[in-house]
Amino acid sequence: MTNDKNENLEEISRVILPNSNKGEMFGIVEKLLGSSRLVVMCADGKTRTGRIPGKIRKRMWMREGDLVIAKPWSFQDERADVTFRYTKTQAAYLSRNKILPEILDVFK
Repeated sequence: MTNDKNENLEEISRVILPNSNKGEMFGIVEKLLGSSRLVVMCADGKTRTGRIPGKIRKRMWMREGDLVIAKPWSFQDERADVTFRYTKTQAAYLSRNKILPEILDVFK
């Protein structure tokens, strides 16, 4: 019983991570397009047009260079929804612990 508890404590992370089962991945905001749209460079190397869904539009302010979680659309691969934005401190933590893919690790 204590082994399971210790293993679960080691898996706890300080920040939210993308859920690969839902198709989420890391991305970096390259350009703001206005009207809650932006260009996102995703972890798989593709550049997608990102959209901030209405539920979080007023709560999430983006800037170029921000680390985000992007979820590509299943029916249109060149578009994605942006579901979360990391603060600079959280992005530095992910970079320091080598959680970010090499293609997106600009927070060194």
